[in-house]
Amino acid sequence: MFARTLADDAELRPLEPWQAAEFAEHADRVRKDIDYYIPWARTVVDEASAREFLQTYALKLAKDQGRIYGIWVDGVLQGGTVFRTFDAAMGVCEAGVWLAEGARGRGLITTAVRYMIDWAFVARGMHRVEWLCDPRNTASAAIAERLGMTCEGVLRQGFVLGGDRRDVQVWSILADDWQPTEHQPTEHQPTERQSTERQPTR
Repeated sequence: MFARTLADDAELRPLEPWQAAEFAEHADRVRKDIDYYIPWARTVVDEASAREFLQTYALKLAKDQGRIYGIWVDGVLQGGTVFRTFDAAMGVCEAGVWLAEGARGRGLITTAVRYMIDWAFVARGMHRVEWLCDPRNTASAAIAERLGMTCEGVLRQGFVLGGDRRDVQVWSILADDWQPTEHQPTEHQPTERQSTERQPTR
C-alpha cells in the first residue's frame, strides 16, 4: 500500500473495506464536525455501515469510476479525500474532502487534493476536475480557490440532505490551467515511503 506524505506527521493513503472498524470509529469522532455538509456522516453509524460505504468505493475503483483516500495524522484517521465521480471517457471527475476540526488550518486538504489533481491530469489525461460545495461552506470554497479553480456558478436547490434542499456551488479547473507539482505521483509509483503493514484499528 502506498503512503503520500502531507506533513511530518500526516499522510494520505487508500481507505479500504478492511479498515471498516477504524472508519466507523473515525465517523463517530468527526460526525459533529462534518455532518452539516457530508452525507455519509449521517449514514455511517457502525462497522457494518462503514464497510458498506467503503465497499461502494472499492467497486468504483474496480470500475475506474471513483476512489477514496484517508488522511492520517500521528497514525490516527482524521479525514479524507475522494474522487466521488470519475469518468475517464469524458475526462471529467469530481473531488471531495472532509477533515476533523482539530486537523484543520494546516493545509493538509489542499496538499492532498493537489496530488489528486496532478494524478488525474498528468497520469490519467483527464480534462476537467470539479469541486461542488454548499455556498455556505466558505472553507470548502476557499480550498477550491487556493487550488486555482474557477467558480462557475450555483445550481439552485440542486441537492437534498436531511430533507433540506440546498444550493450547490460549482468550481472547476481544466488541464490547460493546471500547473503540475514536481515529482507528481502515478497510480503505481506514488510514494515517498512504502508501508507493507496494515495500520491497527483504533
